[in-house]
Amino acid sequence: MTPAPDPQNVTVLDDGAVVQLAPAARVIEALGTAFAAAGHELSLVGGPVRDALLGRLITAPEADLDFTTDAHPQAVLELLEGVAETTWDVGIRFGTIGARVAGREVEITTYRAEAYDPESRKPEVAFGTSLAEDLVRRDFTINAMAIRIPSFAEGGAPVLELVDLFGGRADLAARMIRTPGTPHDSFTDDPLRMMRAARFSAQLGFEVAPEVLEAMTAQADRLQIVSAERIREELMKIVMSPSPRRGLALLVDTGLAEYVLPELPLLRLEVDEHHHHKDVYEHTLTVLEQAMVLEDAHEPASGPDPVLRLAALLHDIGKPRTRRFEGDGRVSFHHHEVVGARMTRKRMQALRFSNEMIDDVSTLVELHLRFHGYSGGEWTDSAVRRYVRDAGPLLTRLHKLTRADSTTRNRRRAIALQKSYDSLERRISELAAEEELAAIRPDLDGRAIMELLQIPPGPVVGEAYQFLLDLRLDRGPMDEEMAREALLAWWAARPSD
Repeated sequence: MTPAPDPQNVTVLDDGAVVQLAPAARVIEALGTAFAAAGHELSLVGGPVRDALLGRLITAPEADLDFTTDAHPQAVLELLEGVAETTWDVGIRFGTIGARVAGREVEITTYRAEAYDPESRKPEVAFGTSLAEDLVRRDFTINAMAIRIPSFAEGGAPVLELVDLFGGRADLAARMIRTPGTPHDSFTDDPLRMMRAARFSAQLGFEVAPEVLEAMTAQADRLQIVSAERIREELMKIVMSPSPRRGLALLVDTGLAEYVLPELPLLRLEVDEHHHHKDVYEHTLTVLEQAMVLEDAHEPASGPDPVLRLAALLHDIGKPRTRRFEGDGRVSFHHHEVVGARMTRKRMQALRFSNEMIDDVSTLVELHLRFHGYSGGEWTDSAVRRYVRDAGPLLTRLHKLTRADSTTRNRRRAIALQKSYDSLERRISELAAEEELAAIRPDLDGRAIMELLQIPPGPVVGEAYQFLLDLRLDRGPMDEEMAREALLAWWAARPSD
């Protein structure tokens, strides 16, 4: 028998629905009492209401809590005195006040009735006068619901009212994404909402209503007025969702990907009549899903990993540019990993990713084929050292990406590839135990090189350093005397300038 819910941790709505609100109850009680005492309306709104009705997130202390009110920002600040531990007003020009109440961060926004310039997604903010006016401007019906917060001053647990003017609860039950008004008007106001539709589909596993898909397709080019930073944020929320394939496929099918990640739809190469190459687009999405499985299933566990997921998504984007039909009917993609690494860097720069993330993802793309030279298990110790040196701190991610990149349906070949990679990992572990591979450096540092050769700082020191590093990779560790002898021999044989 299911135990009765704790009455301190639930809210019973006026239609009999039971919603878990713990541990947000203290915040709701404090704010509801303060705003009601001042004669103002207050409602929990948007994502928190959606997630509460789904039994998600709002029970977590770090969950967002968004409220809306008829009180103007200055009045909100005054009402929060004595209620909030601290407040901040960085969003005040948009009507938003942030605060920490009962240990939780909240945002309280004055009812808004926004007007949009068709050439910009930045609204002209005007304060509204009603909750209904505020809800109709929101992106989707599942985010256009509110729970009115009454005063708790009289004691007890008052019954709260769910405000659902656009069928949000029905759409939650149907697992459907629709807009409160017409999709055309919604996306005209804010084109980024089209990407948000794909994101919520990927995060929640919901379908997108046919009329919404139609509007996304018709208005895809409006995404061009959205900043690269905002597009990047939404793209990464899709990539980091539980079902990125669903969201990415929506971007491709509606044409939005042309303005987000144009390299992705180009992977839909027609399969040649002899079937000598697989569907690169489907292969890519499968590799992404397999990489996600390996985040925790293959040690060391890492949890959701944006670098690994992006590398999986982009690892083959160089194939369309390098595809060649050979004389014997085969299809080749020679050096697609090198071309793909350059394309990855360029696209990530355009989307304003950090330099560190660009370096990491493009390096993984460039190295993702390196393992296939080992498939016969014939690598020398020198080749293994170079593999580890080139991967550097990305070695664990490279292991996972390489394993995920096997999507062959030939079970015998799949098993052989995995065994071969198991063998390579064992070789790496054995050499690492002997030589500390993760920190491979020349046996003499720059200062020792300059002292031995009696040369000042400059390019020649770099040449000498690279010679010693290559020697270390080829031969393994040397003692200092051997390294000095080798360097002097190199110096004596080096042509003078």
